[in-house]
Amino acid sequence: MLDLNTTLAFEVKKEIADRYFGFRKIIEEDTNAYQKNIIARAMELEDKIGFDLVRLYVLLQDNSLINDLFRLTGLGEILFYDQYISKSPTIRKRVLADFPVHGLTRKRRFQNMFFDIYDSLEQHVADYRNRILELAEDQETIKEEINLFYQKNDISGIMLFLRGMDGTTPSSSGPMAGALETDNAITMEQKMRIQPPGPVEKFLPILSPIPPTREIQNELKGLVDTAFSQQPDFDPKKL
Repeated sequence: MLDLNTTLAFEVKKEIADRYFGFRKIIEEDTNAYQKNIIARAMELEDKIGFDLVRLYVLLQDNSLINDLFRLTGLGEILFYDQYISKSPTIRKRVLADFPVHGLTRKRRFQNMFFDIYDSLEQHVADYRNRILELAEDQETIKEEINLFYQKNDISGIMLFLRGMDGTTPSSSGPMAGALETDNAITMEQKMRIQPPGPVEKFLPILSPIPPTREIQNELKGLVDTAFSQQPDFDPKKL
C-alpha cells in the first residue's frame, strides 16, 4: 500500500509540474517574442520616424518653426531633437543627400522636399501606431492567459496539497508549525507566480496620428516659406 501511495503521489506531482512548467514555457516564449517586438519597434521609431523628424529639423532650422510643426501635427513632446542637429551643415548634407529632389526653382525644390518628408513621416507614424496596437493586444493576451491559468490552478492550494501528500500538514506539528508551513507555501507560490510583461507604453512612446498634408497644407506652407526666407541660398539640388 505504501508503494502504491508513493507511486500515486509521484504521478500527481508529475502531472501538476508538467502542467505548470509547460504553461510557464509557453508564457516565457510569448513574452520573449513580445520583448523582441518591443526592441524592433524602438529601432523603427529611431530609424524611420526619428530620421524623418531630423530631416524636417534641418530644413526648418529655427526653434520656433520646429515648435510650430509639433503643435500643428499634435505629436506632443519633441523627439530626437538637438539644436546642434538643425544647425550643422554636415548633418544636413548627410541626412538629405540621398533624398529625391524635384522642382524647377530653389524654393519649389525646398517646398517639395519638405512635403515629401512630411508625407513619409505621416506614413511611418501610422505604421508605428498599428504595430504598437498589435503589441498592446499581445501583452493583454499574455496577461489574460496567465489570469485564466491561475483561475484554473490554485498554486497555493496545490502546494499545500503536495506537502500533505508528503506527510507534512499544517496540523501535524501544532498551530505555530502549521502557520509557518502555510507562510512558506505562500512565499513559494509568490516566487513561482508568473508575471505578465509590462505594457507597451512602459517601453515606447504612444504617438498620436499626424494630420495628412491636405488637412494642414496652408499652415505647413507657411512654415516652409518662412524657413526658406531665412536661408535663401540653400538649394537641395546641390547637396
